[in-house]
Amino acid sequence: MASKLRFKVVDDASSRKPVTVEVPKERPSEYFGKYVFDRKKMFKYLPSKAYEKMCDVIDNGAPFDLTIADAVAEGIKTWAMELGVTHYTHWFQPLTEGTAEKHDGFVEHDGKGGMVEEFSGKLLVQQEPDASSFPSGGIRSTFEARGYSAWDPTSPVFVIDDTLMIPTIFISYTGEALDYKAPLKKALYAVDRAATAVCHYFYPDVKKVITNLGWEQEYFLVDEALYATRPDLVMTGRTLLGHDSAKNQQMDDHYFGSIPDRVENFMRDLEIQSLQLGIPCKTRHNEVAPNQFELAPIFEECNLAIDHNMLIMILMRRIARKHGFRCLLHEKPFNGVNGSGKHNNWSLSTDTGILLHGPGKNALDNLRFVTFVTETLKAVHDHNGLLKASIMSATNAHRLGANEAPPAIISSFLGKTVSSILDHIENSTNDEDISIAGKVAMRLDIPSIPELLIDNTDRNRTSPFAFTGNRFEFRAVGSEANCASAMIALNTAMAEALTTFKKRVDLLIEMGEAKESAILKVVREDLKASKAIRFDGNGYSDEWKEEAKQRGLDCETSCPIIFDRYLDDSSVRMFESQKVMTRFELEARNEIKWETYIKRVQIEARVFGDLCLNHIIPVSTRYQSTLIDNVHKVKEIFSEEKANKITANNIDIIEKISEHQSFIIENVDKMVEARKVANRIEDCRERAIAYHDNVEPFLDSIRYHVDKLELMIDDEMWPLPKYRELLFIR
Repeated sequence: MASKLRFKVVDDASSRKPVTVEVPKERPSEYFGKYVFDRKKMFKYLPSKAYEKMCDVIDNGAPFDLTIADAVAEGIKTWAMELGVTHYTHWFQPLTEGTAEKHDGFVEHDGKGGMVEEFSGKLLVQQEPDASSFPSGGIRSTFEARGYSAWDPTSPVFVIDDTLMIPTIFISYTGEALDYKAPLKKALYAVDRAATAVCHYFYPDVKKVITNLGWEQEYFLVDEALYATRPDLVMTGRTLLGHDSAKNQQMDDHYFGSIPDRVENFMRDLEIQSLQLGIPCKTRHNEVAPNQFELAPIFEECNLAIDHNMLIMILMRRIARKHGFRCLLHEKPFNGVNGSGKHNNWSLSTDTGILLHGPGKNALDNLRFVTFVTETLKAVHDHNGLLKASIMSATNAHRLGANEAPPAIISSFLGKTVSSILDHIENSTNDEDISIAGKVAMRLDIPSIPELLIDNTDRNRTSPFAFTGNRFEFRAVGSEANCASAMIALNTAMAEALTTFKKRVDLLIEMGEAKESAILKVVREDLKASKAIRFDGNGYSDEWKEEAKQRGLDCETSCPIIFDRYLDDSSVRMFESQKVMTRFELEARNEIKWETYIKRVQIEARVFGDLCLNHIIPVSTRYQSTLIDNVHKVKEIFSEEKANKITANNIDIIEKISEHQSFIIENVDKMVEARKVANRIEDCRERAIAYHDNVEPFLDSIRYHVDKLELMIDDEMWPLPKYRELLFIR
């Protein structure tokens, strides 16, 4: 019986024995980047001319000189083969939320009947994956297979096992982006160009502006043996049924608690391999829900940070299996406990400092700080619906607004200090110096405890876009998402805001206004225009939802309709003016988003229907038959009066089981029919809306009755591991 097998696995101590992790003898700083072709290795393996030109590409964004391609490829091959590498692959990020790779060997015919190891500049720089086999939204047809991957020299190549991994962009034969990296690179360039121009008002010597990103990756771990007995986890990444455990997270005892030995062993293994691949892992801890954890690195340049996040999700899944776990990156794998996000800490910095860092040393520094905070707010305000669309998905929709995640309304928290400064500037009529308080010391009445430095902003966990001192934290990004989606939208919006800001300031200066006065005048205008986006209160409250509507913020909750924001005139104009994406590319991406949504819900509905009809109903019927048999036997033995008294409870359970079964069977049939009706809709957007409105609601309504049966049926007969088994690592 399945349940006996389940408990045998749970009680098998050998299955929970920690895996031995080989810890390097060197310090982390000594093995950091061991498998990365970083600058130190470039200097060692490349000719001096090639090394200098590569540094120019990485540091200054210079065009890659194809004349050095062969020399660079030879140096990379020499280094990689010393590590035992035999294959290489162009590693890219198609529009599937995952990564793709096709491995080729370092082998060619030597012309003498043998083979020779070869890796040329041509193979390094460009490859030709099959573009028709990846989501393209109609850009590529099945019979139009040609597409290109092109090396991104700003993200270093690295080695996993016997394969050289080459980060690349992925475009169609006709030049449209079929991935996340290509438009991300364009968005980052747009911000660099626009922000550098604005920086010259304050610091004429600034050469470039860098977008920084620090992601916080939340995830769940479950025992692999239990995972394998849950078809819903295997097929969809989340539990489609399952009643709350008596104890979940209500005691608040898991958050920052002692890390279980098996999990700490997994974390140690993950950190070592991540550091060897140049991912600067910094933080690890228990999250709020049972079996939920978090990993976070040191901030990096945005493009590299996203590559590292995609890589670490691969490592997490891979290493988890080695330790007898499965890593769940779904935003809401379990009902009734916190879901998982991937907070994106975003900031801008120059070669001289952080633009969002305040307070400054003088009035000009403070004006710089206020300018960049204001234009960030302007960008978020003008495109709040688009930013929500950038983080929305069928999976993240289960998490947003669920009391542990930001609501599905984009707003920004600044804190009292910064808010009061911006209010003062907005309402003032003169150009007085801007004064911003720094950290304040707090003394405790405990002699042995040193004084604390208190930041000038608190944290608001209900804010989707909160200012946290020297950066904004975009908290609405989902745990399994590619951060690039949010970063493309945010950075393009920021580039547009800064470009418009500079045009208006320059116009005032041309008309005779003093520079500082012109900057303040435009800042005041933008503060007033974007005031609706600022909210420091409780984002979970119903009052805020009503207020947000009155403020004109996007309050839509239907996932397919939220995707429409990509095709708003303002969005298309923004992407095209900043040369990030064309309308054609945006339309294709929306087609993919709707198709992905449909397939997600379709798979869940099919899996859930199968679980109900082939697992739950047969077991509940069997248990019901046992109770009926008991009732008949009791009536054969006892008097009618006594038998009725003894069997009353069982009869009540029999009736309730019948009610739940009837609802489940009837509504599974309705769900199947709703799917068939939706599938006949030709327009992809309308089909996605039909799945959202007419199919997805069945998952929750049917689940209620399945979860009630779980509480009633003999535990030994229940066919699937329950939350109390899945959520507590032994």
